[in-house]
Amino acid sequence: MRSKKALINVISSIILQMLSIVSGLIIPRLIIETYGSGINGLVTSITRFLGFITLLEAGFGPVIKASLYKSIATKDVNTIAKILKSSEKIFRVISYLFITYIFVLCVSLPFVVNCDFSGWFTVSLIVIISISIFTEYYFGMTYKLFLQAEQRAYVIYIIQICTLMLNTFIVVILIKSGTSIQVVKLVGSLIFVVRPILQNLYFKKKYDINLKEVDGNFKIKQKWDALAQHIAYVIHSNADIAILTIYGNLAEVSVYSVYSMIIESVKNIVKSSVRGIEAAFGDMIAKGEKENLNRSFKIYEGFYFTVVTIVFTATLFLIIPFVSIYTKGIKDANYIRPTFAILMVIAELFNLIRQPYNDLVKVSGHFKETQIGAWFEAISNIVISFVSVWKFGIVGVAIGTIFAMFVRTIEFVCYTSKHILERSLWYSFKRLGAIVIEVIIVFLIISSIPRPEIYSYVIWIKDGIIITGISTIVVCIINCFVYRESLKYFMMHLKRIRGES
Repeated sequence: MRSKKALINVISSIILQMLSIVSGLIIPRLIIETYGSGINGLVTSITRFLGFITLLEAGFGPVIKASLYKSIATKDVNTIAKILKSSEKIFRVISYLFITYIFVLCVSLPFVVNCDFSGWFTVSLIVIISISIFTEYYFGMTYKLFLQAEQRAYVIYIIQICTLMLNTFIVVILIKSGTSIQVVKLVGSLIFVVRPILQNLYFKKKYDINLKEVDGNFKIKQKWDALAQHIAYVIHSNADIAILTIYGNLAEVSVYSVYSMIIESVKNIVKSSVRGIEAAFGDMIAKGEKENLNRSFKIYEGFYFTVVTIVFTATLFLIIPFVSIYTKGIKDANYIRPTFAILMVIAELFNLIRQPYNDLVKVSGHFKETQIGAWFEAISNIVISFVSVWKFGIVGVAIGTIFAMFVRTIEFVCYTSKHILERSLWYSFKRLGAIVIEVIIVFLIISSIPRPEIYSYVIWIKDGIIITGISTIVVCIINCFVYRESLKYFMMHLKRIRGES
């Protein structure tokens, strides 16, 4: 049953991410083309500044899920209800704090952003974009976390798929009709308000858990440690946009957002191939299945690193040609930045490499133990990026990001190997070394072959198929030796899933 749920979660997650990529490519391009890079940069900055509030959700979220795993595994409905009631109480407080934060942004951001837009224009966008975020915290976050911990994330993904398709269709029509950016964003926010409401309704219909009479003072362990760690993560994640905004060039923010959108899309495809699996690890840890955890994690690690290496090696070669086609005809900013692109792809590669280890830390509830590394990542990114941006511009923030992500990745690998998996550190570093070797070999091969001049999506797709094919062959051949044992376990796992069908 655990394997079936994980498979459904993965499939629905992949569908969601594919649709998200399509939507993410269509809408920003239309915004840049219709309203200009300045408006796109302003919308990006507002979205990122509002994103700081997610530090509270994602800070408390993992520790709430970690608390739920054991109770779900033992079917302790009473404790589940107490955890959910406490969670609901926490997110109601967060939603009220969010209102205060919106007010602060409305007062301060128009003065921080150096642009030609009026203060009321900026304030209206802040309020409009914040509507769906507030609703998510107030109505749906508790039930979303429960469904994830209960390995029913596919319910969330299906709701998101439907609302995303509706939003994309309507927004495209509105932009093409010459509607103002405020109306476009308002319609999108109102559509996304439906998500938490549907999650709430599904939970109440599916589960016989009444929270009205439950004590909301249940103590969730390590919630402040988790919050502190995620504050550091969100500061790190949003530092680049904030620094570029202060740097005073919204066109540069727009350039950053285009590359970030593409890399995020690729990253989300990779992560969707394993999304929902962390709940299965949480279930194993809750039941004390150490041997099963190690064996399953090796399968996860081997499959995941193979996908990551193939996809991001290809991205190194394909991102600039794609951006040149995507921004063709746009003259108000220079979007062709090869050095910046390479640094951002490498930084995201480090971020993805650490994902399996980060998942283990979260489901194990080891937030306090890994807190120092989180703050080092955030502070080093801010300091290096802030110093570098004045000399190197947009490349400077990429330098800060790549350094911070590299150090944090090494910390995660070392910690999980020693304290959770209890295996030799050499085992993990051997796998990381294989990634470096594979990237170098693929880079040398592709650099030595002639490539066409890319001026259309058709040519780009053909070139992408060749590059991805070369990357796949090289990576799979090497990984057949590096992950020989994991491959055997993986085939056994597939047979077991078929047997359960």
